[in-house]
Amino acid sequence: MSTGESDDDPAVEVGTDLVRRLLAAQFPQWAELPIAPVPLSGMDNATFRLGADLSVRLPRFAQWVGQVEREQEWLPRLAPLLPLPVPEPLAMGRPGEGYPFPWSVYRWLDGETATTDGLADPEQAAVDLAGFITALQRADPTGGPGPRRSNAFRGVPMGDERDSLAAEARVRPKIAKLKGMVDTDAVTAAWEAALAAPAWDGPPVWLHGDLATGNLLAVDGRLSGVIDFGTLAVGDPACDLLPAWKFLPAEARGTFRAAVGADDATWARGRGWALASSLPVPDDPFFADPARVDAALAHLEAVIADG
Repeated sequence: MSTGESDDDPAVEVGTDLVRRLLAAQFPQWAELPIAPVPLSGMDNATFRLGADLSVRLPRFAQWVGQVEREQEWLPRLAPLLPLPVPEPLAMGRPGEGYPFPWSVYRWLDGETATTDGLADPEQAAVDLAGFITALQRADPTGGPGPRRSNAFRGVPMGDERDSLAAEARVRPKIAKLKGMVDTDAVTAAWEAALAAPAWDGPPVWLHGDLATGNLLAVDGRLSGVIDFGTLAVGDPACDLLPAWKFLPAEARGTFRAAVGADDATWARGRGWALASSLPVPDDPFFADPARVDAALAHLEAVIADG
């Protein structure tokens, strides 16, 4: 989740007619293929299925424009090193037809959105996901993008003042707004434990930045792919541990931690990232859907219970 809407960064409306016009003007070989919006395309980008084998992804906010070139540059380099399929960029479009940003055409990845309840073997999912994370971390980070606005400052140190999900200026007010909905004292204690954990003292490593339901694909209940690398960064690896609390069931958490090799400090910071990204507040448009609020509160309870 990397919502970034604000009054000075209005959303660009994107529909199938616009996608058709962009394709006709720039990639006519694909312009006649069927186009359909992907049901769960997220807040930051609009994604469309293009025929049977392609997809089109377009930023909806100026803040996320940097994601396009980042995915185009780095996914082809990282993909051969990873044990799960990731999106394959086929073309990069330019602004046009009233649309102001660059955009991408990808090869379609088969699979359905992976869910906790749909996992055939949660322990195997924990091992598979840890294998993906460790393979990504082993990739050479030279020249990779550090934390910045267009990747929502993923990879910053815990408590960093930059405007990430885990910035104090965001987290404390959100906790306060949950009074009466959750045990805010317990939430605050968990947050302060994350802040107190020693900082990452190793070299920056690659991280996906948003490994939660919605960006994980499965076939027959087994992980089959990882999508949406918009928050790709090099930095502190802690935020890639958030699926321990936001995707995997509690009984698989220990397997995941052992397989990913997280030390106590990194695990504590990862718990802080999971907490920070599970704080639903009324003025966050990501949580306009009540089901998202319910899921976030369940994730928050998982974080608290794992103290």
